[in-house]
Amino acid sequence: MTRRPPSAERLKALRRGSLAEYRAAVALLLKGYRIVAFRYRTKVGEIDIIARKGDLVACVEVKARRSLDEAVFAVSYSAQKRIRAASDFWLSRQPDAARLSIRYDIVSVMPWRWPVHLPDAF
Repeated sequence: MTRRPPSAERLKALRRGSLAEYRAAVALLLKGYRIVAFRYRTKVGEIDIIARKGDLVACVEVKARRSLDEAVFAVSYSAQKRIRAASDFWLSRQPDAARLSIRYDIVSVMPWRWPVHLPDAF
């Protein structure tokens, strides 16, 4: 089975998503977070950014949308389940897992605006 190359529209969406993730990471860094994983992928799910601030771990879903509402509603319940499953996998591999608190955030990246960080979004 051979794979077809992605369409021009798909490539544009991938580029837009990657740029949004980098912008979100910069915003988190400026808020005092340390990025510990970027595009963390497992068989059960993916986390766009895993960031730490002390003993707090933020699993961040990045959404590039026109409005904040569109970004929030784009994170479906099934996506939340996949992110939680991936975070359990990541956490199980941390030597200091017992003392860590985990939180699930959304960063909305909108055109011509600074990224909006929504802590504890789901």
